[in-house]
Amino acid sequence: MDSIPLGLLFFILFILFLLSAFFSGSETALMALNRYKLKHLAKSSRGARLAVKLLDQPDRLIGLILLGNNLVNILITQLATLIGFRIAGNLGVALATGALTFMLLIFAEVTPKTIAALKSEAIAFPAAYVYTPLLRIAYPMVWLINLLANSIVKLFGVDPKDASLESLSHEELKAVVNEAGDKIPTNHQDMLVSILDMESTTVEDIMIPRTDVSGIDILDDWNDIEEQILQTNFTRLLIYEGQLDNVLGFVNIRSLLPLLHEDRLAREDLLETIRPAYFTPAGTVLTQQLINFQSEKRRVAIVVDEYGEIQGMVTLEDILEEIVGAFSPTAFNAELIPQEDGTVWVDGSMHIREINRDLKIELPTDGPKTINGLISEHLGSIPVPGVTILVNNYPLEVRQTRNNAVKTLILYPRINRQPPSEDHG
Repeated sequence: MDSIPLGLLFFILFILFLLSAFFSGSETALMALNRYKLKHLAKSSRGARLAVKLLDQPDRLIGLILLGNNLVNILITQLATLIGFRIAGNLGVALATGALTFMLLIFAEVTPKTIAALKSEAIAFPAAYVYTPLLRIAYPMVWLINLLANSIVKLFGVDPKDASLESLSHEELKAVVNEAGDKIPTNHQDMLVSILDMESTTVEDIMIPRTDVSGIDILDDWNDIEEQILQTNFTRLLIYEGQLDNVLGFVNIRSLLPLLHEDRLAREDLLETIRPAYFTPAGTVLTQQLINFQSEKRRVAIVVDEYGEIQGMVTLEDILEEIVGAFSPTAFNAELIPQEDGTVWVDGSMHIREINRDLKIELPTDGPKTINGLISEHLGSIPVPGVTILVNNYPLEVRQTRNNAVKTLILYPRINRQPPSEDHG
């Protein structure tokens, strides 16, 4: 070894440092790859496909990388010791050890791993071309190392073969969408999050409550029925007999207008055009209800509870608005009236989810569905005008009541400057 020129030894040491940096950086790059993005890139990139195969058995990949990295680092240590001894004897060995520790940390660990973490794909895909044949060559040694290492790993209750790509949870998917940044337009992010939220939202959460369901009582005076048909803003109207629980079905208003225009519409014609009502349980999640509407070729459903009693009505438009927002051209729902002082007058029958969506606030939705129910629950008594409660730091002031329920209230959406705390009555 004494006959080898120092210049050659320094050159070999430089090459070994490059190899050490390669092993350290490529390990970080491969492990930092986004597995879901990698699955997509594998369709068009051979480097990505090789990376997928390597990561399918991470124990083998890590064994190969560590085998190479440790072998290189051992050679670096031995070579640096030799160079130090040849230059300055025992003092050179000590100096070489200190310098080597610093240089390995900076040039073979921190720097390559930092670059690899920031540019994982640019480093991991070319590295996959190197590791794929290298794994075949070094397979016997890697197999033996993994056999011993996996035996120890199993003692900690970890199965090395369980390296499959785990599915993201509902909240994790939402986080991925929200962190997409400029890659996905904001309105598209909102729609994607809304679609994910549909799995935890039922028709009861968005239905038109029973008290607000409008329809035609077939027993009413015929002149009143004709006037109701002419004045309605809906294309379909509920038909019932005597009371809402006696539902007969729905009629398409457009099919009645020609007869009404020619003054040939009679009660019998109205009854003949009725299509039987479609009922759905109150606990049906929105994604399932959307599928039900599609399979049943329906746009409106009557919501019933476990006893079969009518709770309200849900439409296809109601579900679509949960995804894309209200179709109304106005800035606010007609039941929300903004004031100059920043407050908002709210109809007591409004759904809390609708208020949250339109005003971008966070009233609790895990209890009562309407703002009237929320106030009544927090008060623990029948609300009266003038009472103000604080819910999630949003003051709610009752202004009008009717039949022991809140008819109108004032909401202060801009007061909330702090994270939600305990509700106060």
